[in-house]
Amino acid sequence: MTTIDTATITVELPDAFDPRWNRLPGIQVDGRRITIDPAEYFFRFESSTWLVADWELVKAQLLDVDETTESAVEQLALDFIKNHGESTSDAARVLATAYGVYSYLFREEHLAGLGMPQITADHLRMLREAATLMALNKVELNGHISNVGPCWFFPAATSVVFDLDEATGGMLDEVYHGGWFNEHRRIESIKAHAALGGRLVHGCQSVPDQSGGVVAPYGASMANFRDDLAEFKTGWIEQVYVHRVAAAE
Repeated sequence: MTTIDTATITVELPDAFDPRWNRLPGIQVDGRRITIDPAEYFFRFESSTWLVADWELVKAQLLDVDETTESAVEQLALDFIKNHGESTSDAARVLATAYGVYSYLFREEHLAGLGMPQITADHLRMLREAATLMALNKVELNGHISNVGPCWFFPAATSVVFDLDEATGGMLDEVYHGGWFNEHRRIESIKAHAALGGRLVHGCQSVPDQSGGVVAPYGASMANFRDDLAEFKTGWIEQVYVHRVAAAE
């Protein structure tokens, strides 16, 4: 594990998280209050700064803006980040911003049109919680992955925390990184992720293989990202699965 010295991260979010997050090392959930010890929680923690934009500003000035023949939605998001993005060392702000983003993206009104009746409102809650914690992962412009926590490996983490079997964890992973399989929702995702300073990218191929994802800055080297990911993932996935309770096996 690589880590830098940093203080404990504490945030209070609008809704309570599942107490089973306490099964993972370095994280303590007490209702709406989440406390993270970076030295215990992360497999790699080399950066304590993140790029964010104010979520209320994103909602007010970006979510309802339509792309044109001159400016694609990705360009709209990039321009917004350039104009409004801020570097912060306040991890609590990152988590609070992320919870706003994912409460919007994984809202229950989408369930009716998803075409996946096996996805429930409870599954959306799981997605909101896991994706919020994933916002602390980080990739640099050169493609080096600087921060990696257990939620990088989505099916493994959800099997530990929510007692999900592999098939259900993989299904949720597909919903998380697939933009809900719909162009309208993909566009929503691109705009919303401007609040987290980039776009959601994944190392997975066509099916979930625990290659995970991160909100990467526009312009980050995807070739270096892929190579770095390939080197570390197997051993760390095994370390996540160690924390499964017997009933989930």
